Amino acid sequence: QLQLVESGGGLVQPGGSLRLSCIGSGYTLEYYTIGWFRQAPGKEREGVSCISAGERTKYADSVKGRFTMSRDNAKNTVYLQMNSLKPEDTGVYYCAADSLDNLGLKTYEYNYWGQGTQVTVSS
Repeated sequence: QLQLVESGGGLVQPGGSLRLSCIGSGYTLEYYTIGWFRQAPGKEREGVSCISAGERTKYADSVKGRFTMSRDNAKNTVYLQMNSLKPEDTGVYYCAADSLDNLGLKTYEYNYWGQGTQVTVSS
């Protein structure tokens, strides 16, 4: 069973940066599409970005130019570098894995989920 664990969240001021990590265990992440999602209080979970096994990437319009995904297969880890953070980026961030290697940002496309890490952007 693939398990995912997120880390790297925290409190940051507007304009600041954070790097989130998604570490896999049980199976190698190399063959999965990995997505990042976030959920703000009272809102639905939304797709932020994803990276395919072939390292194609896709980003939500709200984070294009500010967020970057990357892989380190040797560490079985996927990263989300978040720059120029805004208060509206606040939420719980989840990583998820899609065994069919799609490049989608819909929650139903993903089979495995981590427990989430809190990101708060506030002055």
